Amino acid sequence: MSDVYINRISKILPNNPVSNDEMESILGFIDGKRSKARALILRSNKIKTRYYCVDENRNITHTNAQLTKEAIDQLFDQDFTEDDVEVLSCGTTTPDQLLPSHAAMVHGLFDAKSYELNSSSGICTSGMNALKFGYLSVKSGNTENAVCTASERFSVWMLAEKFNNEVENLKFLQEKPIIAFKKEFLRWMLSDGSSAMLLENKPKGDLSLKIEWMEAFSYAHELDTCMYAGGDKQEDGTIKPWNEYSPDEWLTKSVFSLKQDVKLLDANILQKGVLSMDEALKKHSIDPSTIDHFLAHISSFYFKDGLKEQMDKKGINVPADNWFLNLDRVGNIGAASIYMMVEELFNSDKLKKGETIFLCVPESGRFSYAYAFLTVC
Repeated sequence: MSDVYINRISKILPNNPVSNDEMESILGFIDGKRSKARALILRSNKIKTRYYCVDENRNITHTNAQLTKEAIDQLFDQDFTEDDVEVLSCGTTTPDQLLPSHAAMVHGLFDAKSYELNSSSGICTSGMNALKFGYLSVKSGNTENAVCTASERFSVWMLAEKFNNEVENLKFLQEKPIIAFKKEFLRWMLSDGSSAMLLENKPKGDLSLKIEWMEAFSYAHELDTCMYAGGDKQEDGTIKPWNEYSPDEWLTKSVFSLKQDVKLLDANILQKGVLSMDEALKKHSIDPSTIDHFLAHISSFYFKDGLKEQMDKKGINVPADNWFLNLDRVGNIGAASIYMMVEELFNSDKLKKGETIFLCVPESGRFSYAYAFLTVC
């Protein structure tokens, strides 16, 4: 089995940073009115700026595939070109289409050779799943390298016109024309961006990150769906899929909008996260107090203190000074968030050889969790 090293990391944050005051003018006003929930949600998540693939004139500037390719392009130079790639493994919540796969659409933008492709679907853990595919390919000796990506283009899903048909239908039914909180909540949480990592079987350059291990857990056998799109939740907790609705209902019910069951999220996301984290660390005999850099993908700063409290109760005592977060500056980029944190840390002057990095990624879809343990070398 080969060792696996992250030797290069890149990122793309599209267009200009968007402040809290600018968000609604870009995403649009549902029913022409300002959101009453926006200020409350922003106070809770403490995000100050984020990035959209929609400019100030509301022009769409990138597809997800284009955004991903731009991040990959930054990995290339005269020593490693697009013709040297062996595996392309891409994770995203928001592919540009149902079919073909996201990785195939990204590959189609390159004028290069044939690659082995992997597309990881899902929500936040899809980026880690893409990384694990590349990690296992290199570790097994199947390939000498892999390019792994995570990307999101949430903004286009959040534009006001995607909800206005539902509002008009509610008026027709003589109901309050208010979009359900489970749909509006995510409009003020999510951001766009892409990041790419080059994995190789030897360390190269001044700094590399050795992937020591990766672990993943799912609690879908115990818990109902929490975050979803392309369907709607029924009273018994099941999801009625989009292809069982009429085309008219796709619009009048905003079937394709992203939704989140906030009560279910609050009740389970930290508890199951700490349970799985403890299991992963114990399996590999890691003393949490020795972790030099703890990178946790949290969707909102609302969860930070609660996560620390739950970890301490479980005996996972990672010093507070060793936490590294950038949510307030780049926003919640779903699957790409953990890549963005690693990229920022990798390209800073904060890392010293021999230090350890622990990556923690929860996914509220049906409560999945992914972890990775890295050594700086």
